[in-house]
Amino acid sequence: MNIGEAATASGVSARMIRHYEKIGLIPPAGRTDAGYRLYTQPDIHRLRFIRRARDLGFSITEIETLLGLWNDKSRRSSDVKRLAQEHIDQLELRIESMLQMTQALKILVRSCAGDERPDCPILHSLEQAGEKSAS
Repeated sequence: MNIGEAATASGVSARMIRHYEKIGLIPPAGRTDAGYRLYTQPDIHRLRFIRRARDLGFSITEIETLLGLWNDKSRRSSDVKRLAQEHIDQLELRIESMLQMTQALKILVRSCAGDERPDCPILHSLEQAGEKSAS
């Protein structure tokens, strides 16, 4: 199938398929005599695997590792589980950081009158934070 059909079948855009090929996440596609890319069912299966891993927030480097484990029939499931747990740990850190940002912003929003006056505690707080980091 051509790249458009592969994109539809895998749920990965043609642009991303070309990118994944360029960075070596997928092997180079076969080519027609006219130079058009040709994709096989195993290629589509690999693209779906990548898409699902991306949907779960795995980085390209982590996906490379997962693909290596997926293709290694002598792998240990503990290696896969460890990688997934490390990813969960990173997600939880990001969630906690985002919750802290949310709380800080809620406090700032509550302190802002939101009226016609130019005084704005939100901007004042951002200005102060910039001064602290410049010191």
